[in-house]
Amino acid sequence: MTVSFRSFVRVLVTLIVVAGAVVAGVELWRHYMDDPWTRDAKVRADVVGVAPDVSGFVSEVLVKDNQTVKAGDILFRIDNARYKIALEQAEATVDQKLATHEQAVRDRDRYDKLTNVVSQQQAEQARATEATAAAAYREAVASRDLAKLNLERTEIKAPVNGVVTNLNLQPGDYIAQGSAKVALVDTDSLRIEGYFEETKLSRINVGDPVRIRLMGQSHDLKGRVVSIAAGIVDRERSDEAGLLANVTPTFSWVRLAQRVPVRIVLDEVPADVKLVAGLTATVQVMNSDGSDKGVRSFLSWR
Repeated sequence: MTVSFRSFVRVLVTLIVVAGAVVAGVELWRHYMDDPWTRDAKVRADVVGVAPDVSGFVSEVLVKDNQTVKAGDILFRIDNARYKIALEQAEATVDQKLATHEQAVRDRDRYDKLTNVVSQQQAEQARATEATAAAAYREAVASRDLAKLNLERTEIKAPVNGVVTNLNLQPGDYIAQGSAKVALVDTDSLRIEGYFEETKLSRINVGDPVRIRLMGQSHDLKGRVVSIAAGIVDRERSDEAGLLANVTPTFSWVRLAQRVPVRIVLDEVPADVKLVAGLTATVQVMNSDGSDKGVRSFLSWR
């Protein structure tokens, strides 16, 4: 009787352990396959390549590497001697064209008063000369404004708030127009992008709150989903010159879930948290009331 009872207990304990293992396995499978969380997330920001609108030698660099700047701050200057001369020439041309135009107006007025003395052809020619002089004056004014703009553009300013990074610009360097020489990380665009498996997208909605943990940091950050990418690259297909689809003839029986970028905006960043574009993060999408969408708590998987 005692032996039978002990055997029964052993069988019962074994069944309980097996059942617990099965339940735990199912829950872990659901957690890793379906719960909306990922360790594959990055801190991202827009990087502005600051390029001059005019060419020339760098005369002065006013910022240092990794310096924080605000929109409108001067980053560096290009030697402006040539552009000052160009502006003076343009202003002189404006004065010349203005004098020519004023003289043409006076000539046209005299011809209009001498209707009985001059021929109609001469009067028309005077009006044409006035119109030509007016057009030349407007062109000179436009050239002067362009020269003034070029002179102003010799001071290259920060277009956004951000941090200058990887600066390798020295006075004396020659910069061509439109050539980006300064990288400016737009700090106003700092965000989190999580790359979620396609099996988890059904549980992610725009506006959902998100918990974020940066690798190596102890603070939990909060954010919310603002958008989900509309498409990713199809590596199994490419378009040829003949406009026909080129589909890979092989098929892998081991199907890996595609990862889709989900953009997350940060609600508030503590002062002691340093956000650097490229940092790794773990994120979990929560319910609208802040509760956990998954089968395990946030603390258990991070």
